[in-house]
Amino acid sequence: MKLKDVSKLKNGKKANYSNIGNIPVYGANGIIGYTDKPNSPKNAIIIGRVGANAGSVFYSFKEHWVSDNAISVLPINDRVNPYYLYYALFKLDLNRLVEGSAQPLINQTILNSFDISIPDIVFQDKVVEKILILDKKISLNKHINDNLDALLTTIFEEKVKNSGFDEAKLTDIANYKNGLAMQKYRPKNNESSLPVLKIKELNQGYTDNSSDRCSTNIDKGVIVNQGDIIFSWSGTLLVKNWSGKTAGLNQHLFKVTSNQYPDWFIYEWTKHYLKKFQLIASGKATTLGHIKRNDLKSSKVFIPNKDTLNEYNTQLKPLYDKRIAIIKETQCLNDLKQTLLQKYF
Repeated sequence: MKLKDVSKLKNGKKANYSNIGNIPVYGANGIIGYTDKPNSPKNAIIIGRVGANAGSVFYSFKEHWVSDNAISVLPINDRVNPYYLYYALFKLDLNRLVEGSAQPLINQTILNSFDISIPDIVFQDKVVEKILILDKKISLNKHINDNLDALLTTIFEEKVKNSGFDEAKLTDIANYKNGLAMQKYRPKNNESSLPVLKIKELNQGYTDNSSDRCSTNIDKGVIVNQGDIIFSWSGTLLVKNWSGKTAGLNQHLFKVTSNQYPDWFIYEWTKHYLKKFQLIASGKATTLGHIKRNDLKSSKVFIPNKDTLNEYNTQLKPLYDKRIAIIKETQCLNDLKQTLLQKYF
């Protein structure tokens, strides 16, 4: 049947961030902030409408706000389990329905006329029961990791951001390795390959069948493994630990490493300047805001002496390592989820 036969679509609206609350605001790339009131009910599907993440699909378990670059999909009858509809849309890869290159867009007309297979409700409920338990654990892991990340930053800001320590620059404590223009390194016939990590993959946390491929015969410095620190310095600026499988790093992304300092140290110092870098990028005249390497060089950091750094390491390394362990567990859960999606959809 058509998607319009089982759901109602509604464009979102721009959120009022001046009234910050605990209601998540969903945009085309997931949660983009919080406000004080919802504009959509619980258990609703969100589809990215505009931009590089148009066609991405999310599910909200609680009341939420849908921004103006996304669409709410609300089931309208009891012929469909809302979770089943979400999994069906998620698996169908709506990115292929996106139109336009300068401003990618997926609209309600396209979505409403989309054919979707809906089995009987008993079968839907059984499928949802199997997959939903994984999603809830994945959601719990994300909540735990968000708390660990906030705790790590709080302790870091309290202890390490200290003008009494030696001064240096971001580029003194870490190596910021830029990715490659991977379209120049496509795999040849019968050559082994890797998925390409671009901003889309960094946002969603994994590569998929729609990800580009690159040759494995590339600079080893731009091969990214689970847990590596990735800094997007162009477009959407963010700092994340990569949660997906081994991939080739595309241009506009830095792989952040250090042979001298702990990972938590270079991760937190890079994240510390993220808002500054975002402001620099937003002030660029070009459509794709970015920072330059000189912006890294002009960012001052403080380095504790060896004994003090070792003391801090005993406190902060376990928190950082726990985050990485949860990231790896979540990837295993996502792999199992993908197996079930492949089986049932």
